[in-house]
Amino acid sequence: MTRLAPGSHADVLVIGGGIIGLAVAWRAAQRGLRIVVADPSPGGGAARVAAGMLAPVTELQYGEEPLLRLGMASNQRYAAFAAELEEASGGQDTGYRQCGTLAVALDADDRAELRELHAFHLRLGLDSQWLTGREARRLEPMLAPGVRGGLHVADDHQVDGRRLLTALLRAGEAAGVAVRPSAAAELLVEDGRAVGARLGTGETVTADRVVLAAGPDSHRLPGLPAGVLPAIRPVKGQILRLRIPPAYRPFLSRNVRAVVRGQHLYLVPRENGELVIGATSEEQGYDTTVTAGGVYELLRDAHELVPGITELPLVETSVGLRPGSPDNAPLLGPTALPGLVAATGHYRNGVLLTPVTADLLAEYLASGTTPELAAPFSPTRFTTEVPA
Repeated sequence: MTRLAPGSHADVLVIGGGIIGLAVAWRAAQRGLRIVVADPSPGGGAARVAAGMLAPVTELQYGEEPLLRLGMASNQRYAAFAAELEEASGGQDTGYRQCGTLAVALDADDRAELRELHAFHLRLGLDSQWLTGREARRLEPMLAPGVRGGLHVADDHQVDGRRLLTALLRAGEAAGVAVRPSAAAELLVEDGRAVGARLGTGETVTADRVVLAAGPDSHRLPGLPAGVLPAIRPVKGQILRLRIPPAYRPFLSRNVRAVVRGQHLYLVPRENGELVIGATSEEQGYDTTVTAGGVYELLRDAHELVPGITELPLVETSVGLRPGSPDNAPLLGPTALPGLVAATGHYRNGVLLTPVTADLLAEYLASGTTPELAAPFSPTRFTTEVPA
């Protein structure tokens, strides 16, 4: 048992200052709770690298209907969430853009797969429109002539993760959130309850509840009893950022997705002239090295989809680690350890699920009641035994 040293006390200590932790902190502070956020690099994490697609429909995979409902609920909140956040942060633009998404096929096999996905969308009552190759190219003239067909989803949009993080930091500060630029060195547990954390600086922060929002590091927190959280795997995502010169605009008008050589590729054009390119790879591990092979493959596949891509300046390459749970769905709400609340495991949907995660967690922290929408994502679905 770890005895507490004198230090700060909060209603809620949030361990992790990425997009999820900061959003939960801001929403909880709006409920009148005293919030401390602990993170060695506040405003960092996977969202700083992410392309920022808000794509619950085009990201949908078979068997993920509960996650679809959560994603749709979050997407529906985004316009109001972004507007409120921009005002609360003193006018910081979030890059929220209602542009839609076009998923296209480059060969017959991909076209058949997209057709099956379209039928699945229709069975679920989703707004998804099938296009011929010619119709797809009419929407996006820069697409390769070989595009065989596509799906247009008008309600899958985008946001700029970096701007969103800046806005959350400013809004949280204005709402009274106290940020400690330090890692949590140890979760403190007394009498079978989480009661705070000892930080890397030596400071002890006690709290009525602790929210664990540390992405792929969540399950590795020292002091966390075994069995409370499953392993949260880090999934490497390499991103390229290109600049679209004014003479080339509009290069693309909406998010574009495709399967190229079996790799799911996406291109996200920003209104400020930035073009983000990434892929939904499954490379796991904590390595954040940008590799020449990864850059080459992204540019090669993007060129096959949009040949004009090679005319654009390449301005940045970066890597982020997406936190994946065993079933690829987030962990939201109270854990088997009293006092400990999880907000992690969002995998490829962290930016999309930010508004709904913040709302659900703030509701629980303020009222003690788990909202119905969060029930399928209880962390206890993985708990093998209740910690002693």
